[in-house]
Amino acid sequence: MGLGRAYSVALVGLNGYIVEVEADIGQTLPAFVILGLPDASLNEAKERIRSAAQNSGIPLSRRKITANLIPASLPKRGSGFDLAITMSVLRAANDIRSTERTVFISELGLDGRLRPVRGILPAVMAAVQAGYPDIVVAQANAAEAQLVPGARVRGYKTLARLAFDFGADPQELALDFEPEDEEPCDPEDAARPTPDMSDVSGQGDARRALEVAAAGAHHLLLTGPPGAGKTMLAERLPGLLPDLGDTEAMEVTAIHSLCSLPSASAQLVRRPPFENPHHSATSAAIIGGGSGLPRPGAASRAHRGVLFLDEAPEYERRVLDALRQPLESGELVIHRSAGTAAYPARFQLVLASNPCPCGKASGKGLDCTCTPMMRRRYVARMSGPLLDRVDIQLEVERVSLAEFGQSGGEEDTRTIAARVGAARNRQSERLLPFGMETNSQVPGRVLRGILRLPAPTTRILDHSLERGVLTARGYDRVLRLAWTLADLGERGSPDSNDIGQALALRQAATSAAA
Repeated sequence: MGLGRAYSVALVGLNGYIVEVEADIGQTLPAFVILGLPDASLNEAKERIRSAAQNSGIPLSRRKITANLIPASLPKRGSGFDLAITMSVLRAANDIRSTERTVFISELGLDGRLRPVRGILPAVMAAVQAGYPDIVVAQANAAEAQLVPGARVRGYKTLARLAFDFGADPQELALDFEPEDEEPCDPEDAARPTPDMSDVSGQGDARRALEVAAAGAHHLLLTGPPGAGKTMLAERLPGLLPDLGDTEAMEVTAIHSLCSLPSASAQLVRRPPFENPHHSATSAAIIGGGSGLPRPGAASRAHRGVLFLDEAPEYERRVLDALRQPLESGELVIHRSAGTAAYPARFQLVLASNPCPCGKASGKGLDCTCTPMMRRRYVARMSGPLLDRVDIQLEVERVSLAEFGQSGGEEDTRTIAARVGAARNRQSERLLPFGMETNSQVPGRVLRGILRLPAPTTRILDHSLERGVLTARGYDRVLRLAWTLADLGERGSPDSNDIGQALALRQAATSAAA
């Protein structure tokens, strides 16, 4: 009997930390103790491990077993440590050969089956970055783990087969037990078909605004009566966005690995995600949080994609205002008593709102039953600081009978997406020296510095700032919109017409609401 050692990974947010699992078999009365800040699910591993080892033909020692998870100050949670604890105990009993430098991440079933766990992709990424490329996971997690470059992944179905490969005596092992293969859930197959822009009748201004938003990764507010097509337009925005690059796809897949069912990620997520939470969702559901270590919310799941808040004034105001930080920084840092977690959250925000509680205040508003005070209170649920961060604010009118009767004359998603992709390419070439990709990321010091436009071009914008129509932040955001309009028009820099159009796109909904 001696000291056994194996390795696993503890996740705090998307950050993974190597955990050294030590096991010692003492000479005292039978017991099983796990040290190192384990949570309730990890403390329950003791009975799972004993049953799994017994049913695999390699019963654990009846003496006192002490498993220590290092560093002891780091909180550990979840069932993914089951396998590492088991292998360290078997090594301490000399039932298997050395497990040094091998990372084990899997839950154990009572029958000795290796079960998949969430968060495999970020855990394997952390292990490889820490210099531990040899990874053992459940067979159902193997495809996801192999997405990480440099990882040497081995997937197993049972503890008996794993112990055999690590030198256990084959005469006692239950090697004849072969569980049925689990059907992996492919997110690409499970996704709904992407809706097409050709389904939208009329709405020329809104379609143009959607194209501009996609080209520059700008945030968007659509205000209009029920049935005008706000939700229909928002659902088609992800189809206009280009595919994710390797780095972005790895980030998105890592977040979805934490949130989705185990073994759900068999390949990288290449399409921008689309999140549409209900207006009754809590702050923890949208921003992230929960008991214990905080988990990602809809804002993080929409990373590199679209977060759509339909009926935006119906959300709690504190939920909407909590989005102000990630809109600027592209990251959510959530503090809880159990620890702090940081999740990426660089998404495009799309807000949809009725003009008033009854929804009939658009146009002449002859049928509206709301008082002016009711309208102001309704619109005021979206705070000024939040709306100041939304680049495009557009009033969506009802579709006329002539427009509604037309069919087949509208551009489809593929045609518009081609223009968006070309505009994105021009942006990436221009912004490459600054380490940025889209116009929405360009800070004011660059817009008013190297990319400064001539005074005659920005005259109308300067006057808006002087009169207090625009804030300094709004000034910069109009400039970003103007650069996007120039990219779509294949011009080297914005002209005064681009500035005017950008200013109109930003002020349309606010002026209508007023």
